[in-house]
Amino acid sequence: MAASRIAPRILCIGIPVRDLTFRVEAVPARGTKANATHFAEICGGNALNAAIAIARLGSRASFAGPMGDAGETSSRFILDLMATEGIESKAIVRMPGLMTPVSAIMIEPSGERTLTIYRDPALWTVKLSDADELLADCRAVLVESRCGAFCIDLCTEARRRGIAVIVGVDRAMALTDPLLTAASHLLFSSDQVQETADIADDGEALKRLAKLTPAFLAATRGPQGTIWLNETGVLEETLAFPVEAVDTLGAGDAFQAAFTLRLAEGGEIREALRFAAAAAALKCTRHGGGLAAPQRIEVEELLRTQM
Repeated sequence: MAASRIAPRILCIGIPVRDLTFRVEAVPARGTKANATHFAEICGGNALNAAIAIARLGSRASFAGPMGDAGETSSRFILDLMATEGIESKAIVRMPGLMTPVSAIMIEPSGERTLTIYRDPALWTVKLSDADELLADCRAVLVESRCGAFCIDLCTEARRRGIAVIVGVDRAMALTDPLLTAASHLLFSSDQVQETADIADDGEALKRLAKLTPAFLAATRGPQGTIWLNETGVLEETLAFPVEAVDTLGAGDAFQAAFTLRLAEGGEIREALRFAAAAAALKCTRHGGGLAAPQRIEVEELLRTQM
């Protein structure tokens, strides 16, 4: 289970977010107010959360994607946090006159979260750096599904070079989305896979999508674990680790990050899914969104004690 002697470099592609988090006893009803018991300002966005988790797990994480104007507060805040976490940020593209996304997130005692987010639509017009620069010394690419519009060519080139492309699906995908076929691995949640396939059953939804893509397919189901299709098309399940969840924000991102890392290190699918389940479970036991991602030693200890 130990990391490779030379840690692989993983490229994370997405749009970073400045998260304003509020702990509340319950989400207030429409038109009412509620007092928060705690407030924190953290960085977020699926790919950035994943990059943090990858760095915490002992690998090298690079980030590519758009960010707002160099003079705005959110981008400076996020870049400072990325530097603290040791994430390479030279592939970030600054977008003059635009605003880095900001979200407001309410977290209940159960760990469930409710959020609203603002993303400037012009961020999707970003042009990433040259593929040779981004993919040099890269062992895997992890991308937010919503960002296919500006990274599909890069993902296609990565696959041509034999580099794994893992897509963390953060919303329902169109069945014509080119990422469905450009990806080597697609990681859904239960709601997203059912909505994408238009089938109200995780396993049957995965089987339908398997007819449209050669990619590995899995759907996470929180405490119910992960369901996935093996190489022969048979459904299998990976159990979740039972924990007392206090904050699920960023758990899916930690799962995707850990899965991608173990694949990049040469791990088998079953091992990568188990490693990912442990990382996500530990994240849920602490507040802080992506900044609560566990260290590798913690994940390995949980795996050792739960064999």
